[in-house]
Amino acid sequence: MTLSGIHVPLITPFAEDGEIAFEALEDLARSVLDDGASGLVALGTTAEVATLAEEERRAVIEICGRVCRERGATLTVGAGSADTRSTADALRALKGEADAALVTVPAFVRPSEAGVLAHFTALAEQTPVPLVVYNIPYRTGQSVGAATLRRLGELPMVAGVKHAVGGVDLDTVALLADLPADFAVLAGDDPFLSALLALGASGGILASAHLRTGEFAELVQAWRAGEVEHARALGHRLSLMSAAMFAEPNPTVLKGVLHARGRIPTAAVRLPLVPASQASIEAALRTL
Repeated sequence: MTLSGIHVPLITPFAEDGEIAFEALEDLARSVLDDGASGLVALGTTAEVATLAEEERRAVIEICGRVCRERGATLTVGAGSADTRSTADALRALKGEADAALVTVPAFVRPSEAGVLAHFTALAEQTPVPLVVYNIPYRTGQSVGAATLRRLGELPMVAGVKHAVGGVDLDTVALLADLPADFAVLAGDDPFLSALLALGASGGILASAHLRTGEFAELVQAWRAGEVEHARALGHRLSLMSAAMFAEPNPTVLKGVLHARGRIPTAAVRLPLVPASQASIEAALRTL
C-alpha cells in the first residue's frame, strides 16, 4: 500500500465517569477525515493505549474502522510490544480489521540494529497487514540509522516509517535522499512536518492535526505542488501551534484544548498522566 497525507492518531476522550466517550470519539474521527485527513491511527500513544482495557481497545478499533470505511480512508492500528512472538499474534488479530499496523521499534530490550532488522523481518513474514515502523528513540531508547531503515523499507510487507527522532538529523536527510521504492516516510514529530516534507516525506502522523486538520493537509499539497513560499509560511504557523500542544506530556494539552473548544466532554486523562496546567492550555489556545 502507499501511505501519504495526514493521518491523525486519535485521542481517547473520556466522560465524567471515567469511561470512554464513544460518541465524542466517533465525532472526532469523522471531523478530521471530513477536514482533509487521509486516515486515522487507532491505539497509538496519543490514545493512552497503555491504560485501555482489552474490550475498550476492541471498541475503539470498531468505531474507527467503521468511520474509515464510510469515508474511504486508511485505518492504521497500533499493535505489538517489544516481544516478537506476541507482536506477531497481535498483528494476526488485525486481519480484516485494519489497513496497516503501526509497530514500534522494540523498547526497553534495546536490541542491536541487526536485532531490529530481524524483528521486523520475522513480523513481515507473518503479518496479514502492511507494517509502519515507528522509529521513536526518545521513547524506545533504540536509535535506528538510515541504512537499517532502508533495509526495513525493502521488506515486502513494510509500507513505511513514522519517523520521530526529535528533529532533522543526518540519518533523516540520508534516508530521504535515497528511499526504497514504495516506502513512505511519515513525519512523527509535529513541529518538524514542514521540514520533512521539504526533504521528500510523504506526509505525517500528527497528534496536533486534530486541530487545523485542513491546513495540515494543505501544507502537504503545497510542498507537492512546489508552492514553496506558501508552504514555508504555513509550515511555520503550524509548527508554532504544534509546539504549544506538546508543552506538557501528550495528549494532556491537546485534550485541554479540545475540551475548551467543546469537542470532547472532559479533558480527563488516565494515570500516570495528569491534566495539563491551565497556563499551557491557554497558551495553546492563543496559537489557534
